[in-house]
Amino acid sequence: MGVRIRISIFPDIKYVQTIDIDSCTKIVVVVVVVVVVAAVVLVVVVVTVVVVVVVVVVVVVVVVVVVIVVVVAVVVVVVVVVVLVVMVVVVVVVKMY
Repeated sequence: MGVRIRISIFPDIKYVQTIDIDSCTKIVVVVVVVVVVAAVVLVVVVVTVVVVVVVVVVVVVVVVVVVIVVVVAVVVVVVVVVVLVVMVVVVVVVKMY
């Protein structure tokens, strides 16, 4: 009887240990998967933020360049108009005298 009880208890203990090992393996796999997924999500978020920042910087640079070009064009037009007006005034004044 005692030997039979021991034999029946030993496989139970071994089975419990096997379940514990499987549980630990599952926990490790779950932890690894969670870490990998978190790393991938972090990389995607960082890449997205970098792309957005680059796009914003490019847009700001383009806007600044366009504004500079427009300002230069307006200044050139104003200078040309002022020169033409001065020339016309000089011609009119010279003809009057």
